[in-house]
Amino acid sequence: MYSFTGLEGKRVKLVPLELEHSEPLFRCSRDPEIWAHYPFQINTMEEMLSFVNKAILGRERGEQFPYAVFDKESDEFVGTTRFLRISEENNNLNIGSTWYSPVVWRTRVNTETKYVLLKYAFEILQANRVEFVTSTDNVRSQKAIERLGALREGLLRKKYYGLDYYIYGIINSEWNAVKTRLENFLDN
Repeated sequence: MYSFTGLEGKRVKLVPLELEHSEPLFRCSRDPEIWAHYPFQINTMEEMLSFVNKAILGRERGEQFPYAVFDKESDEFVGTTRFLRISEENNNLNIGSTWYSPVVWRTRVNTETKYVLLKYAFEILQANRVEFVTSTDNVRSQKAIERLGALREGLLRKKYYGLDYYIYGIINSEWNAVKTRLENFLDN
């Protein structure tokens, strides 16, 4: 049975998401560029509380495991990510619903976050497959996913929020090569 826990790298700490994270996440999410290609926007504290509550309910139902991403370098929360679409029956899951403050864009934060999530998925959970989904207009996200070593596998038309999405995947036989790739990025 899949079980989830907090995760940590050299720079990031992935803390299981709780209501107490709503305020620091709201503070770090004020740049409108964050929401430019996200399927919805969080403009008020009430919307952030709803976002966090919905994620916690998803965790309670076993559908997802959300994290607040803490940057140890700046000593503050800088965004969120999660395991989602968890299918123990099929031994796979997604990584997504990720957003960060622009302060950490083009830093090691996303690479290290995805590294610790993927390592946990493949080495602890023994997943067969990890998927990533991003909207077709979110080129920055597509490049970040491709940089990880995930392969674009197809187009999902009008999948979520009436938008089109690309689906990417990494399978367990590819993990060692992806792991080496990410470790090389993180060593530099």
